[in-house]
Amino acid sequence: MDFITIIGIVLGIALGFGIAKFLEKSNVSNLIKNAKKEAASILKDAKTEAESIKKDKILQAKEKFLELKAEHEQVILSRDKKIAEAEKRTRDKESQVSSELAKNKKLNDEFEEKLADYNTRIEFLDKKQQEIEKLHRSQVEQLEVISGLSAEEAKNQLVESLKAEAKTAAMSFIQNAMEEAKMTAQQEAKKVIINTIQRVGTEEAVENCVSVFNIESDDVKGRIIGREGRNIRALEAATGVEIIVDDTPEAIILSCFDPVRREIARLALHKLVTDGRIHPARIEEVVAKTQKQIEEEIIEVGKRTVIDLGIHGLHPELIKIVGRMKYRSSYGQNLLQHSREVANLCGIMAAELGLNVKLAKRAGLLHDIGKVPETESELPHAILGMQWAEKYGEKDEVCNAIGAHHDEIEMKYLISPLVQVCDAISGARPGARRQVLDSYIQRLKDLEDIAYGFNGVKNAYAIQAGRELRVIVESEKVSDEMASTLSFEISHKIQTEMTYPGQVKITVIRETRAVNIAK
Repeated sequence: MDFITIIGIVLGIALGFGIAKFLEKSNVSNLIKNAKKEAASILKDAKTEAESIKKDKILQAKEKFLELKAEHEQVILSRDKKIAEAEKRTRDKESQVSSELAKNKKLNDEFEEKLADYNTRIEFLDKKQQEIEKLHRSQVEQLEVISGLSAEEAKNQLVESLKAEAKTAAMSFIQNAMEEAKMTAQQEAKKVIINTIQRVGTEEAVENCVSVFNIESDDVKGRIIGREGRNIRALEAATGVEIIVDDTPEAIILSCFDPVRREIARLALHKLVTDGRIHPARIEEVVAKTQKQIEEEIIEVGKRTVIDLGIHGLHPELIKIVGRMKYRSSYGQNLLQHSREVANLCGIMAAELGLNVKLAKRAGLLHDIGKVPETESELPHAILGMQWAEKYGEKDEVCNAIGAHHDEIEMKYLISPLVQVCDAISGARPGARRQVLDSYIQRLKDLEDIAYGFNGVKNAYAIQAGRELRVIVESEKVSDEMASTLSFEISHKIQTEMTYPGQVKITVIRETRAVNIAK
């Protein structure tokens, strides 16, 4: 390659470089112009946006200012209102204080007046006291001259005399107080017992040793006896009851001291007669079923009794023993009825005395369980009953009450004498046992007859087992004043002419009725 060519190439390269530079410079200039234009546009937009933001901020600031101003004015108004109320209360209190001050001033003036009057009276009383002392000394001197004794000697004699009189009076007072206390205690005890008796009234069933079995016709007697008496012998052997078939029309007598066996025989005989099939094998079958039925009935009676009395947790064997008491009697008094009554009496009396009512009822119900042993025992019934109670988990209080109610053992708890007293009350209750029934009925009749003996008495009723006599008088013949006198006269006549336990309340009732008929 020659030199000229090289130079041409170099010049071409230089020329191309120059042209490129020129073009680049021209592009840069255009870019700068465009950038300036964009910057100016951006600045203009920014200024516009800034103006808008400025206006918004100014508006927000004005609104905030107005809100704060309104809140401030509200606070000022509230504060002014509170200040006004405080000023009003202050004025009211000032007025009240002024009124109180005026009232106190008036009271102070009145007090000063009364104080001055009081001082004047004190001065007057002091003068009177001095005059009285002077007069007393003069009288004492005159008495000393008359009696020949000094005042000190007379005073000593008077003191000695007063001491003796006071001692005598004190002894008399103490004696009267003690007698009154004893009488009050006895009256309160009687009151508790009488109230208890009056609140319990049980029906008493008189038990016998025979039962009468009624039949429709005398033809049944032959069937009961059977061929050569085999039926009646089988029935007697199965039940242990003597069956008496005599000339009594339409009746057969069942005789046995044991009411359970007698009841089994009666029910079995009733089933046999109703069924019509009477022979030894059938008799034994019916008697066995009846015995089972009676045992179930005994348990049911025991359960019903403890439920009625509100007694819980009793051992099943004790419940069975309680049920068996239904078929026992003591001096003609049904044993279960007697035990229920003793339980109720114990509960009422325990409530009066503040003792455990449930425990007292429990002891009262179980106190005679020793009277119904399944086999004969040589032990007294109280001791036997106590042993059973201990065996079946009863509390010591209940066991002691059972064992001590006839004084076989020592009483250790308050419930024990309570059970003993209630047992005696139930046994001695009018109408409870055969030997006092007639006298009890006669006493009630005598009470009513005494009331009828007075003029103006219309009706007379002995109630509350003879503890109260209610007398109804004719209002035309007896006035209100006469009714009070009549009540006293009847009570006095009863006291003088009759003998009775406890006390009898006489209530005279006078009633006036106005009756008209509208037609």
